[in-house]
Amino acid sequence: MNFNYIDYCQYLLNYHTNYTITNLANHLENISHDTINRYLRTESLNSQDLWENVKKEIVQNTEAYLIFDDTVIKKKYANKIESVAPLKEALVRKQYSGNEHQVIQGIGIVNCIYFNPQN
Repeated sequence: MNFNYIDYCQYLLNYHTNYTITNLANHLENISHDTINRYLRTESLNSQDLWENVKKEIVQNTEAYLIFDDTVIKKKYANKIESVAPLKEALVRKQYSGNEHQVIQGIGIVNCIYFNPQN
């Protein structure tokens, strides 16, 4: 069985609390953690791939919202964490944290949620 971007996107859409590749491998038969890791290091996933996987889930409505939230995960002792291709920059860098009210070393994450009160 081959692992592809559809498998990965479906996993990200369905698992909201534990989205590690170890957890993903635990839920797939005949796919190892190493297989997924190699795939993510070589594959180039972009916003168009994501949109193709989620656009059929979006029910347009004038009462619906796209909600964006950003956070910084503090990585006090991490000088450099390797990024997965195609990212070229380091994931850990100095950035402002609203929680800490100062610039800290961390990983910036942006979440996007589609909320439709009729669904």
